[in-house]
Amino acid sequence: MGKKIAKRLQTLRAKVDSQKIYDVQSGVSAVKSLASAKFDETVEVALCLGVDPRHADQMIRGAVVLPHGTGKKVRVAVFAKGIKADEAKNAGANVVGADDLADEIKNGNINFDIVIATPDMMALVGKVGRILGPKGLMPNPKTGTVTMDVAKAVSNAKSGQVNFRVDKKGIIHAPIGKASFQEDKIVDNMLELVRAINKLKPTSAKGKYIRSSSVSLTMSPAIKLDSQELMDTK
Repeated sequence: MGKKIAKRLQTLRAKVDSQKIYDVQSGVSAVKSLASAKFDETVEVALCLGVDPRHADQMIRGAVVLPHGTGKKVRVAVFAKGIKADEAKNAGANVVGADDLADEIKNGNINFDIVIATPDMMALVGKVGRILGPKGLMPNPKTGTVTMDVAKAVSNAKSGQVNFRVDKKGIIHAPIGKASFQEDKIVDNMLELVRAINKLKPTSAKGKYIRSSSVSLTMSPAIKLDSQELMDTK
C-alpha cells in the first residue's frame, strides 16, 4: 500500500466511529461523505448471514433489478441461435453467438459483464464453464440468466440487475450504486436488495439471519449498519 493511500485511509477512518451502528439512512449519508477517489466510487453492501453454504438449501443465491440501477454500463453476452439470437440483439445485447462465442471465450476474449443463455445452449456453455465459473459469469436459472425470455434478461441486465450469492464464509457482497447517487436512491437500492435476500431465508437457518452488515465505497472504510432494521425490511 502506497503512503498516499495509507494516509488517505487514515484520514477517512478518523471520520468514522467504528463502534457506532448506523441506521440505513444515516449510514448511507455517512458513507457518501467518505468519497475521496478521483473516480465515481461504487457503493457496496456486505451482509454476513447466519447460514451454512455447505448445505445446498442454505446456499443463498439470486438476482434483483435495482430501482435506480448500479450506475455501471453493463456489457451483455448471450448464447442463443435463430429467433432467440435476433431477440437478444434487438434487446441490446453486446455479443450474441453460439460456437463462435464459445471459441472467443476459449481464446480469452471476455469483454462482457454478464452471460445469458437459452436452456438449449447450456451444453455448449458447459464447455467453457471452467473459464466462466471462476469469473462469476456462468449463467444460472436462479439469477434469471438461463431463460427463453432473452429479451427480458438482457433488459434486466442493462437496467441494473445485480446477481448475488453467499460466499464460503456466509457473506454476500453486492454493489448498490455509485457515490454520486442521491442518498435516497442508494437507500432504495439497498432495501430492494435486502428484500430479495430476506425472501430467500431458508427455514433450516438457525439464529439471526443477518448477523452483521455494513456499507462502504470502493476506497473507504466500512460503516456498520443496524442489521435488525435490515431484517425487518419486507
